[in-house]
Amino acid sequence: MADGYLEKRMEEFASGAKKTVKHVSLDVLFEKNRSYRGYKKDYVVRRDMLERIVNVNTKIASGKNQQVLRFKLVTKGEDADFVLNNIKLGGMLPELHLPYKGTEPEAFIIVCTSAPETKIIDIDLGISLQSMSLKATEMGLNCVMICAFNKANIVEHFGLKHEPLAILAVGKGAEQIKLKPISVEESRAYYRVDGVHYVPKVKLEDIIL
Repeated sequence: MADGYLEKRMEEFASGAKKTVKHVSLDVLFEKNRSYRGYKKDYVVRRDMLERIVNVNTKIASGKNQQVLRFKLVTKGEDADFVLNNIKLGGMLPELHLPYKGTEPEAFIIVCTSAPETKIIDIDLGISLQSMSLKATEMGLNCVMICAFNKANIVEHFGLKHEPLAILAVGKGAEQIKLKPISVEESRAYYRVDGVHYVPKVKLEDIIL
């Protein structure tokens, strides 16, 4: 241990010095919160990480305060392999057959409803998915929201008592994604050039009425 280290730490403690915590703005989280379809295989998402992500649902808004969403957590293993075989990713780029082999997601949050689906519950679903994705981004992880999946197979395999509405894949992203400002007349379809995934976003002046 370097000379004077403990003395210096004690002086900091005595003077009330606090460790500086870097603030990450919500705007930065919004920009980093992209849909990743490829993930690093050497990073394993643990159940406690998924629980931290799902925990945002105890704090966010809910129409009529119904709070009917329920969550099935799936980590690396046979169950995750089953989910992977029953979802579809990259619908706008079918020729790429995403995710690429060796970059498949291995952790999932299956979002279900304990009440019949309504417009209000669908709004709750959107709030939940976005909030969980932002939490994952804050944790240094990445996600993709999935609505194209074999619902009957998922229900049967996991013995779900509630209807699944969406699946959130979670992992450490292995892609480069960039936003591209566009006018309202341009195509909104995402695309890839030289390995970079571009996501068109309509500019502010074109979305304000």
